[in-house]
Amino acid sequence: MAQLTPRHLVVLIAEEAIESRLTEDAMRLGAHGYSVCEVRGQGSRGVRSGEWEAAKTVRIEILCHEPVAQAIIDHVAAHYFRHYAVVAYVLEVGVLRGEKF
Repeated sequence: MAQLTPRHLVVLIAEEAIESRLTEDAMRLGAHGYSVCEVRGQGSRGVRSGEWEAAKTVRIEILCHEPVAQAIIDHVAAHYFRHYAVVAYVLEVGVLRGEKF
């Protein structure tokens, strides 16, 4: 079996309008990269269907070391939660080629 390296997966689900700000912040805080996809769903702020330009929602995933994950989550909580529809969580994961993250 291949050797897995422990890392943290930061997941941000947010309004598409702030995608570039969130990804730039993540890179500045130490992320080596990220993945983004468009998502749909419903939560406390209602249905986010993506049918209107303003309603599009993205999911940003960042694999990183724990200190970087904590820095990203702290920054997002301090600068985005109050004014934007953002969900943020962190998972402990095992990755192949851990040196990439």
